Order: sequence, then C-alpha cells, then structure tokens
Amino acid sequence: MALAWPKVTVLALVILFAVYAFMASGLEVVRAFSSPKAGPVAGHLLLGLADLAAGVIAVAWPGPTALVLVLIVGVWAIVTGIVEIAAAFQRGELAGTRALFIVGGLASVAFGVVVCARPGIGAVTLALLFGLFNLIYGAWMLVDGIELRRTGKVLHSPFEDTREEPGRKAA
Repeated sequence: MALAWPKVTVLALVILFAVYAFMASGLEVVRAFSSPKAGPVAGHLLLGLADLAAGVIAVAWPGPTALVLVLIVGVWAIVTGIVEIAAAFQRGELAGTRALFIVGGLASVAFGVVVCARPGIGAVTLALLFGLFNLIYGAWMLVDGIELRRTGKVLHSPFEDTREEPGRKAA
C-alpha cells in the first residue's frame, strides 16, 4: 500500500500518531491518579492535556501535522548524522570504523537536509521508503520461514525420547 499510495500512507501515519497521542493522554491521566503524591498529579495531567491536544490537532489538521512529523524526522536525521560524525573521532576507533561512521553520518545529514528543505517530497519519500522496507523485510521473512521449515524436516528435536522401550525394536 505504501508503494502504491504514498500520500494515503502519510495520512495513515498521521492518524496512527493521533491514536498514539490519545492513548498516551489516557495513560497519563491514569498515571496521575495512581501516584501517591500530589506533586506529580498536576504534571501528569498537564502531559495528558498536551497529548490530547496533539491528538486533536492531528485529526483536525492532518496536513500540517504531517509537515511537522516530516520536519521532526529531518531534524532527527541531521542530529543523528552529526553525532555519528563526532563518534568517528573517538579515541581507539579503527580507520575502517571511522570511515563508516563518517559516511553514515554524512548520508544521514544529507537526508535530513533534503527532507527539511522539501518536506512535501520528503513525506512521500518517507512513505515510499517505509513501503520498500516492509516489502524487503516481508520477503526476507518468507525466505526465513521456508528455510526454517526445510531445516525442521531434517533436524530431530532434542526433546524426543531416543531410548528404546522394552520389547520394541529400534527403527
């Protein structure tokens, strides 16, 4: 679905975020009244109200919500890339490891900059990447399942009783 209809997938992700926000809101309210102290009650109720507001905004204005979610992913990619580049220069890293950290960090920063520069295209791209990932992962799981089934026919269970019963011949 994500590969065929990326815009519908973006809308579905926004709705999924709204459901998450509503659930988080309810859990914060429950947590507020299960606390033995009065101080955390107000904080949990405020977090619950913020979660409720985020869910209502996501449902009422899915377009701007998708934009904000895409920008969050873009900024996250930029920060992650910078941290990876910084990690490359830690003491004790081998040259190959440093190179991989730097290349991965640069790719992450580039992806984040592109997503932030073009959030509309970035949302569709994220949906397509999500669909492609799930397609590849699903195929991989099918191959693993076939291999496990094939292996299961060859191997014997370690829990089977291999002792001979009296009066019975071994096969």
